[in-house]
Amino acid sequence: MLIPVILSGGSGTRLWPASRSTMPKQFLKLVGDKTMFESTIARTVGLSDVSAPIVVSNEDHRFLVAEQLRAFNASSTWSSPPKIILEPSARNTTAAIAAAAKYAEGLSPEAILLVMPSDHVVDDVKAFQAAITSAIELAKAGSLVTFGIQPTAPETGFGYIEIGQPLRPIDSKSAADSAFAVASFSEKPNLEVAQQMLASGKYLWNAGIFMFRVSAFLDALTKFQPEIAKHVEVAVQEATNDVDFLRLAAESFALCKSISVDHAIMEKAKNIAVVPMSCGWSDVGSWSALWQVKPKNEHGNSVPADAINVNTKNTLIMSKRLVATVGIQNLIIVDTDDALLIADQSAAQDIKIVVEQLRERKSAALDFHRKVLRPWGAYDSIDSADRFQVKRITVKPGASLSLQMHHHRAEHWIVVSGTARITKGAETFNLFENQSTYIPIGEKHRLENPGKIDLELIEVQSGAYLGEDDIVRFQDVYGR
Repeated sequence: MLIPVILSGGSGTRLWPASRSTMPKQFLKLVGDKTMFESTIARTVGLSDVSAPIVVSNEDHRFLVAEQLRAFNASSTWSSPPKIILEPSARNTTAAIAAAAKYAEGLSPEAILLVMPSDHVVDDVKAFQAAITSAIELAKAGSLVTFGIQPTAPETGFGYIEIGQPLRPIDSKSAADSAFAVASFSEKPNLEVAQQMLASGKYLWNAGIFMFRVSAFLDALTKFQPEIAKHVEVAVQEATNDVDFLRLAAESFALCKSISVDHAIMEKAKNIAVVPMSCGWSDVGSWSALWQVKPKNEHGNSVPADAINVNTKNTLIMSKRLVATVGIQNLIIVDTDDALLIADQSAAQDIKIVVEQLRERKSAALDFHRKVLRPWGAYDSIDSADRFQVKRITVKPGASLSLQMHHHRAEHWIVVSGTARITKGAETFNLFENQSTYIPIGEKHRLENPGKIDLELIEVQSGAYLGEDDIVRFQDVYGR
């Protein structure tokens, strides 16, 4: 049995403002009609004897993961449901993979795990699957397999893998069947070293994709990281099931050292194999990297269909509005509802400086879009100023917000469409289109949609403090 393990804990801040900490890049449709998370799962469909995935996510993204898994599995892709493991704290890839492996051990110690980040792009799925299929026998034999991308440029933003002796006869007609021992791992090099590596033909980019038998990985974990092995075992043993999620025991998991699986195990073990992969791979680590993988016109521009571009070359534009450009080149223009980024392609990595300044300012724009998804629907902050805020709220059919109250704000609700069931103090009543109600400060209240279509309403908040942390929850079906 082949079990995909999808790592989905990243924050994706290098693609701000499209990617925010509450809606990072893996959950966005940046390339094609699927999110990168959905595309990662889709790449496993069609592999032999493949099961439903194990997804390792953090608490903040749990409902995004669950919703996208449900949408993907609408046609019953898997015979059993996926498992979502929630990390109570960020402890890097070793602890995340260890938790998945320990859970999978209860399913089958001899199962093969295929570990993949959820935020990569792969253009050639057939080539990807061919490389994965060719690695299965190596993993069954006990090797810890990593996958190396055939380099196309002297990239300084990737780690490198030096190939050693071939583990199979090299057949030029079937490159997907080649495999090598790993001679060494290298950190991100400077440009001169990267050029030397590329010229030697002995190095591959480290894609952060792995395959191994459950028992082989856990044996290596116990040998090289015994403390992590001990704490993860307790965290899984004492984990609790919560609706769709397996919540790891927070105290034990927090004791795990934060270290990547490359440093913790792959660089120490002797039974490491690398399978080359040439599949149009990108980690989409910057806006310029995204521009490289997106379709472009004859002028090198990746732009919306309605954009007007005069004397414009090699430019990426992402916007829902009409954008017109004249006489520019090599630019990145990303326009969202509440932020606009304009950057030179060569300075794409410096967006981290913008992110740091937003963090210093404690700006909500670092974490939230204007429209914020919630497990019950979404809210869109239409307008705000001192002592008031206006939101458009959408509640999905059958969904319910928590029973809650606010210390510092009152709320006015006006139904635009659909039916609202309102709990206000001891009262429960329905509101219909064009009807409204008022929720005083300190009043317990709840909003539900008992209908079969989306409930749309306008919420006007007023008060001395309007932050999202002014919520006291008494009951919540989503366990918040």
